Amino acid sequence: MPADPLDLAALIAERGSERYELHARYLNPQLPRMLHTLGFDRYYERAEGPYFYDAEGNEYLDMLAGFGIFALGRHHPVVRAAVQQVMDLDLPDLTRFDCPPLPGLLAEQLLSYTPELDRVFFGNSGTEAVETALKFARCATGRTRVLYCDHAFHGLTAGSLSVNGESGFRRGFDPLLPDTAIPLGDLGALARELRKGDVAALIVEPIQGKGVHATPPGWLLAAQQLLHEHRALLICDEVQTGIGRTGSFFAYQEEEGVQPDLVCAAKALSGGYVPIGATLGKSWIFEKVYSSMDRVLVHSASFGSNGQAMAAALATLHVLREEKVVENSCRVGELFRSRLAELVDRYELLAEVRGRGLMIGIEFGRPRSLKLRTGWTALQAARKGLFAQMVVVPLLHRHRILTQVSGDHLEVIKLIPPLIITEREVDRFVDAFTEVMDDAHRGSGLMWDFGRTLVKQAVGSR
Repeated sequence: MPADPLDLAALIAERGSERYELHARYLNPQLPRMLHTLGFDRYYERAEGPYFYDAEGNEYLDMLAGFGIFALGRHHPVVRAAVQQVMDLDLPDLTRFDCPPLPGLLAEQLLSYTPELDRVFFGNSGTEAVETALKFARCATGRTRVLYCDHAFHGLTAGSLSVNGESGFRRGFDPLLPDTAIPLGDLGALARELRKGDVAALIVEPIQGKGVHATPPGWLLAAQQLLHEHRALLICDEVQTGIGRTGSFFAYQEEEGVQPDLVCAAKALSGGYVPIGATLGKSWIFEKVYSSMDRVLVHSASFGSNGQAMAAALATLHVLREEKVVENSCRVGELFRSRLAELVDRYELLAEVRGRGLMIGIEFGRPRSLKLRTGWTALQAARKGLFAQMVVVPLLHRHRILTQVSGDHLEVIKLIPPLIITEREVDRFVDAFTEVMDDAHRGSGLMWDFGRTLVKQAVGSR
């Protein structure tokens, strides 16, 4: 006898109010604690496009896009319809011993954006795409060591963690794979490591997610040439920067002549519905890995190439083309950065606005005036990054705009909104940000009261 249908709507209605207690009891206990502390413990009920809505119908502007997943916003009707359609087709999915059409069609479309690459491996996440690239690079070169850049973020599984430039993520999980960090943009450091003869690859984000720092002009091409001279590979991690985020399909394409050997993609490719990771590479690398029929399954993923993920990704690429989403990212991103950059001379606490497309970093810095400097110094002494958090909190509480700091101990807010935003959303954010900065520059009031609370908590947690 078949089971009765599961009524998810009724289950959420009955138990949804327990969400924070359930997480505290059964999942990561620090997450609800952190959300309660910041006042981020909201009860969002639904989402559409670049907005969330709570039970009272209040509208919240999303400037995080799930850390870049929701490039098309939430619940894009074309992507949702494709996922529903593929389920209705009753496809014989993941048989393991056939070649279904959807993965081939998706690979064909992806590679059309990167004529220098030839093949794709599909996994289930960004970190899995990075793991694949690391394995393929080691196999293809016969070497073990991988270089990465200071402050890089490439994922949190064991292999990707080995090339993670943030010590806080690595602490407690050593030993990891052989690796070496070099400063972003330092060709001399790269050359010194390559001369040792054991480097398989350099993995690099064209624009680092932590802090929103782009590779210096010309550095990526020069690094590629050095790597190839020493028979090592260039891996571009485009998990966050790719699929239109920076105003081109992949961020590395904005530097003429750069042709990476492997490219990692994920996040936005999912359409916000089904997790997917993709590692694009050159044929000779894939042929080294899959060198015989005996090695046909030497690297695989249980859920890789599943029909729902392929359908979501195909629909995502369709929407990108039909709705000119990448072009919108470029145009609106330029407007957004210019509007924010105009504020740098107006506010002494605002140090720099940088980025590309709709990946924008807002950095705060030490003020000139004595009154503001006293508060800034107290925050820095307690924990670097508290001022940026002071800005994030009123943006949510007063203006219902969701943002977050760009990384631990960084005075940087990163904006990675859905790529479908318009001038309306830019105006809303700039107006709200201006109000918050006006408040911050008064040197007193609710923002600084909250800052003192953060200082006490930071000192107490040591």
